Amino acid sequence: MLKKELRLNYIQKRRKISLESLQDFSLKIANNLLELPIWSFSNYHLFLPILEKNEIDTSFILSILQGKDKNVILPKMTGQNMLQNILLTDNTILRKNDWGVPEPEDGIEIPSKKIEVIFVPLLAYDSSGNRVGYGKGYYDKLLNECNPSVLKIGLSFFGPEDTISDINEHDVPLDYCVTHSKVYKF
Repeated sequence: MLKKELRLNYIQKRRKISLESLQDFSLKIANNLLELPIWSFSNYHLFLPILEKNEIDTSFILSILQGKDKNVILPKMTGQNMLQNILLTDNTILRKNDWGVPEPEDGIEIPSKKIEVIFVPLLAYDSSGNRVGYGKGYYDKLLNECNPSVLKIGLSFFGPEDTISDINEHDVPLDYCVTHSKVYKF
C-alpha cells in the first residue's frame, strides 16, 4: 500500500480508539518495552504525544526512563523540517507548538550522534520495519543524522502491514516496533 493511503487509513483507525483503551494500550506498550535489551544505554530520545490525535501516551515510558535515571531527550521542531534534541531537566518548560506537539521551549541541545535509543512516532509500519509518519520528514532527517548503531523503536497500537510500496532511500527502517500485544523485531 502507498504511504498516502496508509496515513489516511491509520488516522481513521486511531480516531476510533477510546480514551480508556488508549491509556490501557499505552501502559501495555511501556511494559512491553521492558522486555527489550535496551536498558544499558544512557541517552534516550522520546517524543511527546499529540493526545488530540490519539497518539500513544508516552508518559508511561517517560516514567520508566526517569525511574531508571536515564537522560531523556525531547524533540523541538525547527524550520526546514528539522528537530533539535533538547535534554529534559527539572527546569524544562514544555509548550505546545503550532502543530499541537508538546516540546521544550529551550534548553541544553544534545547532538544527534549522542542519541543511543530513539522512540519513533509512526502511523503505520510494515513487516520489514519501514514506517509511515505524517509525511513531513522530521524523523527521517533525524534518523539520518544519528549514528548507524542507534536503536530505532517504533510504537504502535496496530500490527504491521505486509509492505509499504513507496519506500525511498531516505527512509530508515526500525529495529523494533512495540505494540500493546507484541514486540516485533526487524
